[in-house]
Amino acid sequence: MKRILTILGMLLMLFLFSQNMSAQKVYSTDYSTQADVKVYVVKYESQADLVVYKTKYQSQADGNEGIWYFTDYQTQADKKIFFVKYESQADLKIYFTKYKSKAGWKKKSKIPLMY
Repeated sequence: MKRILTILGMLLMLFLFSQNMSAQKVYSTDYSTQADVKVYVVKYESQADLVVYKTKYQSQADGNEGIWYFTDYQTQADKKIFFVKYESQADLKIYFTKYKSKAGWKKKSKIPLMY
C-alpha cells in the first residue's frame, strides 16, 4: 500500500510539473493596444533579447524558453504580441531561428515579459 501511494504521489508531482511547462502559446494581434508585449524582429541574432524558434506543433513548445507556437485564436494564447515597425517601439527584440536548439533568452532581464 505504501508503495502504491508513493507511485501515485510521484505521478501527481509529474503531472503538476508538466502543467507548469506548458507551451509558450502566442497570438499575433492586429493592433498594439490589444497586445501584452510589443515585439520587433531584428536582422541578427546578436541584436536580440530572445531567440525564437517557431514550432508547428503545440506539443513541441517548452515553457518560457523561446519556443513559440502561434495560435489561431486570441483566447488560446498565453501572450498576445504585436509586431512593431520600429525598434524603439518594442518591449522585446526577437530573432527567428531555424534551429530549435538555438532558441533561448539572450537578455535575462526581459524574461518576465513573457510570463
